[in-house]
Amino acid sequence: QVQLVESGGGLVQTGGSLRLSCAASGRSFSQYVMAWFRQAPGKEREFVTAIARGGGFTYYADSVKGRFTISRDNAKNTVVLQMNSLKPEDTAVYYCAAADRTIAAIFRGESDYWGQGTQVTVSS
Repeated sequence: QVQLVESGGGLVQTGGSLRLSCAASGRSFSQYVMAWFRQAPGKEREFVTAIARGGGFTYYADSVKGRFTISRDNAKNTVVLQMNSLKPEDTAVYYCAAADRTIAAIFRGESDYWGQGTQVTVSS
């Protein structure tokens, strides 16, 4: 079992930055691809970014590429999402996910464990 707890959400103005953190409990954190998804009101949950088990590869949705950066620390069982140049359309609940799956499956929205989510609101 893996438990994921997100933190760092909040309210920010357009163009601002936020840093989301996800702390994982349980063993074998490094066996999971870690990802962030988001769900805006009235919309389906969507993939945002993922990072490979060893941290050597990262993947981003086109909508956040160049603005968001994902990183992980396997010694501390944490994954961080740095979000810059935020836009109102980034407003959503952001979920941390741990997946022992292929990246293709993660792109489809599949994961083994989910956090409870943290709200990010970007005001115009």
